[in-house]
Amino acid sequence: MTSTADRPSSTRTWTTTVRDDTGPIVLAGIRTSWAPLAKQTLITALVVGAAVASSLSPWLLVTSAPWMWTGVAIAVAALAAAAVPARWPGTMRLELLVPALDFFAIGLLRYGTGDSRSVFTTIVVLPLIWVAANPGRWNVLWPVLGTAGALLLPYLIAPTEAQGSEFVRLFTVVIVFGATAAVTNELARQASLQLAAVQRRRRVAEGEIDRAALVQQSLLPTTTAGLPDEVRAVGVCIPARTVGGDFYDWFATPGGAAFTLGDVMGKGVGAGMIAAAVRSLIRSTVDETDPAVAVRRAATGLATGAADLTSGQFTTCFHVRVDRDGHARWVDAGHGLTLLRGADGSVRPLRSGHLPIGVGTSWTAEDTLLVPGDVIVAVSDGVLDLFGGDLDSLDRFEAWVAEHPDPQQVVAGIADLAHAGEHPDDVTVLCVAYRP
Repeated sequence: MTSTADRPSSTRTWTTTVRDDTGPIVLAGIRTSWAPLAKQTLITALVVGAAVASSLSPWLLVTSAPWMWTGVAIAVAALAAAAVPARWPGTMRLELLVPALDFFAIGLLRYGTGDSRSVFTTIVVLPLIWVAANPGRWNVLWPVLGTAGALLLPYLIAPTEAQGSEFVRLFTVVIVFGATAAVTNELARQASLQLAAVQRRRRVAEGEIDRAALVQQSLLPTTTAGLPDEVRAVGVCIPARTVGGDFYDWFATPGGAAFTLGDVMGKGVGAGMIAAAVRSLIRSTVDETDPAVAVRRAATGLATGAADLTSGQFTTCFHVRVDRDGHARWVDAGHGLTLLRGADGSVRPLRSGHLPIGVGTSWTAEDTLLVPGDVIVAVSDGVLDLFGGDLDSLDRFEAWVAEHPDPQQVVAGIADLAHAGEHPDDVTVLCVAYRP
């Protein structure tokens, strides 16, 4: 006889999605640090293109080539300045100095390509929007002053007596661009508020999912204490998401112990809720000797108590009751992924033609006599993905089980395969060894 102390403790693995709050911040910082360079690249390209086009096209005016190319040089210098936050994100506060150079560059470009007749004046709207999109109402006044400076710069370079209509036109342009800045600032503010609200809701949802994962984790058995000395049990559950639809369970019965592995179609919280319900309903039949009764009760409970939740979903399940003398009664509800590894190394399936819970209506149990050294290995279909996921994956899995007589090795080996790479489906395995 093997004492409880001599039996290996059960293994339980539950992987959750770890949300590192610094991750999104770091990614946002990277995007923000490169944003000035991306914006300035567009503005510089337009200023350079305007100068080149004015120099080559007979239809565009060049009233002062030196001032025009000076504006281009300033725009290029602004591009170099915009690269600083990309290289050193800690200098992001200097970002708004770059549009100041742009206003100056565009003013010189305007003066060098026809002054009031320049067709490139509207480029000034780009640095205006750049500044106005930042939070704070002062970011409306600041680009308006920059726009006014760009438009009045030619008069500072070459003071002339301008007509009143010219000042009216400039005043109108400044007012229109100021309105553009105000609208841009308000839209940016509303978008920021909406983003903050979405992030709050996301944090609440993530918190609820995390709590659901903890609850589901707590439902998995953590010890074999209370089970008969004649049986050993070990299992692992590795969800593809924070909350999975797979589960395994064991509990003592008057004549021995009961073991269950279930796989709910789908993933996420909905599947996890159904898995918890199936587990609870099966556990409620602790005094029953027929495992088929447990499956029927689970099907009845879900059909009457959670019809909306389980609509269109089903649960495959393998449930076995092992007595101290090695008599095993089991029922397979559409699962078909349970193997009996004999002490001699032979492997044969324990499956039936019954339908899953949520589809079928009746189930009957079958009997198997275990001999010392026999191991029942039940897995979810996610395990087959670890062995190729094709039509031959079950054969490869059976061969792998034949090479691993120790239940602990089976569970640890599957866990290692799951952790070695991405697995699109939940991975669960339950091993029950009869070793009197």
